[in-house]
Amino acid sequence: MLNERAIELGRLIGQTPEYQAVKRASDALNDDKEAVALLEKMEQLRHAAQQSLSRGEQPTAEMEKELDGLLSQVQVNGTYQRVMVANENFDKIMVQVNQWILEGIKKGAASSIITLG
Repeated sequence: MLNERAIELGRLIGQTPEYQAVKRASDALNDDKEAVALLEKMEQLRHAAQQSLSRGEQPTAEMEKELDGLLSQVQVNGTYQRVMVANENFDKIMVQVNQWILEGIKKGAASSIITLG
């Protein structure tokens, strides 16, 4: 029964305008070749920097400068900005959902009546 309610909650969340906006923004980002290329390059540089750190070395100043430049380019990309805004709005909804679940848990724990339906 609990799994059915969780699946129903997931279905309802998936139908919210906030989730639909995240999905549309993510799809648009995947279609934005320039943004994808910038993000991939950033990931490669981050990985290289982490490898340097794991060897006990500092990333080079050139690497840090390039990463900062890429970050600046990504942050002004309109498609990327829409993804960030959509994610923030969805996160707000999920915080509220988690609060409601917590309220339900507290009420359920305080109740001596067991309900399964």
